[in-house]
Amino acid sequence: MKWSLALPAFLVGSHVAAMPQLRGQLRASSQEVLKTPPKHIGVGHFSEWSRATKKAFLMDWQAGKAGEWTIVMGNEGGDLDSMTAAITWAYHLDHSTENDTHPVKAIALLQTPSHALDLRPENKLALDNSQMTVGHEDLLTSDEVPEDPETLSRKLKGIILVDHGEPLRKWRDANIVSIFDHHKDHGTAPEASPRIFEKVASCTTIVARELLNALESLPQEYHLNHEFLELILSAIAIDSGGLTSDKTTDEDISVAARVLARSNWKDEKLSKVMKELDDELSSAQKDISHLNLRDLLRRDWKGDLIDTPSPRTPTVSLGFASIPYSMDEQIKKTDFAELFHWFAVHAAWTAEAGVDISICLNKYKVKDKHGKKEKIREVVLTVRDDVRVDEVQAEALFKVVKDALENNDQGIELEPWYRANELGPRQMVWTHKSGAGRKVFRPIVEEAVYGWDKVMMEL
Repeated sequence: MKWSLALPAFLVGSHVAAMPQLRGQLRASSQEVLKTPPKHIGVGHFSEWSRATKKAFLMDWQAGKAGEWTIVMGNEGGDLDSMTAAITWAYHLDHSTENDTHPVKAIALLQTPSHALDLRPENKLALDNSQMTVGHEDLLTSDEVPEDPETLSRKLKGIILVDHGEPLRKWRDANIVSIFDHHKDHGTAPEASPRIFEKVASCTTIVARELLNALESLPQEYHLNHEFLELILSAIAIDSGGLTSDKTTDEDISVAARVLARSNWKDEKLSKVMKELDDELSSAQKDISHLNLRDLLRRDWKGDLIDTPSPRTPTVSLGFASIPYSMDEQIKKTDFAELFHWFAVHAAWTAEAGVDISICLNKYKVKDKHGKKEKIREVVLTVRDDVRVDEVQAEALFKVVKDALENNDQGIELEPWYRANELGPRQMVWTHKSGAGRKVFRPIVEEAVYGWDKVMMEL
C-alpha cells in the first residue's frame, strides 16, 4: 500500500499557503516576549558618577589594577547613615583630585548584599529621591565584590572605614587609610589620617564636615549636585530625629546648616527641612510589617569572626540581629505561627550565614495599666554545633555566654522569658527594661568568648 504525500487542494489553498505568514507572526511574537523590558537608569550627575565609578573599578580589577583603588566602606548593618557616609567620602576623594596628576580612585562599598538593600525602606526611599537607578545598580554591594575580601584586601591601595572603628576580620589585611566614626575608639590603625572619633548623632555629620572644610580650601570648588546634598541631609535627619533627639549635637546642626545652604532648599528653614525629612524617612523605616521572619533576621544583621586565644578553641562566628518586634509577634510571622517554627526559620538563616553564636535583640512597646507606653527588650541566645564547633564545644560556649549575660556588670537585669521552659538545648530568651542594645551586649559576648577556654578545661 502506498501513501500519497499530496495534500488536499483545500489545504494547499488555506493552511499551507498561510504558513509563511504564521511563522512571521510567531517570530515577531517570540521576539516581543524575549525583549528585555526597559530599565530605569538613574538620572543626574550623582547617579552617573556612581555608575561610572563602579564600572571603572570592576574594569580595573579585571585588568589586574585593583592596587590603584581605595574602598570606602560603612558597617555591615548598612543603615542610611553608614551608606551615605561611605558614598560621601568616596565622592569627595574622586572629585577633589580629578585634576591632579595622580587622581585618587575611590569607590564606596555597601557591606550588604544587593538583595537585602530593600529590607531598609528608608534607604530605598532616600536613593529614589536621589534619582539613582532602580535596583541600586549604581552602587557596589558586598555580593558584587569580584574577589574574596581576604585576598582583595591585600591588593588594594587601602580601605577607609566610616561608621565603624574596626574592619571586619576579612578586611584586616588591608591598609587602613582613614577612619571616621561616632562610636568608641578601640585603637585600630593609630597611623590612619584623617582618624576621627567624635560623639555626634550621625557619622555623615563628620564626613560631610570634612568634605566641606576641604572643598572650601580648594583653589576651585568642585560641583555638589542637589541629589547628593539631599542624601546627606537625609542621613543626618533620620539619625538625629530631625535635629531634635537627645543625641543631636551642635556639630550635627552646624553641618546640616552648611549643607542646606548649598542645596536647592537653601531658602527653607533648617528645622522645617530636617523635620520633614525625618518624618518621611522614619515613616518608611517603620513600614516593615510585610517582612517575614527571615527578612527581619537579616535586615539589620551584624557579625564577624572571633579568633579565640587558645589552640583548644576554634575561631567562632558571632552574629547579632536587631528586630523591632517581640518574640510573640515574630512567631506569628512564621508559617505555623508556633515557637518551634521560629527556631527552625532562625536555624536556617544562621546556617546560611555560617554563624556559631547568634544573638537576637528585640525591642517593642507595651502599654502599662495607666495607658503609658513602656519599652521592653528581649535577648535571644542560640549556639549551633554544626558549623565550627562540635556539640561538647557548643555546650561550653553556650554556658560561658549565658553566664556572662546573666551576670553582666552593666546593671542589666535579665529576666527569663515567660516561655523559657519550652526552649530547646542551647536556646535562651530573656526580657529586660534597660536601654541596652547591640553596642552594650556585643562586648559582653565577645569577652565571654575570649574566656571560653577556661570553661573548656573544666569540662
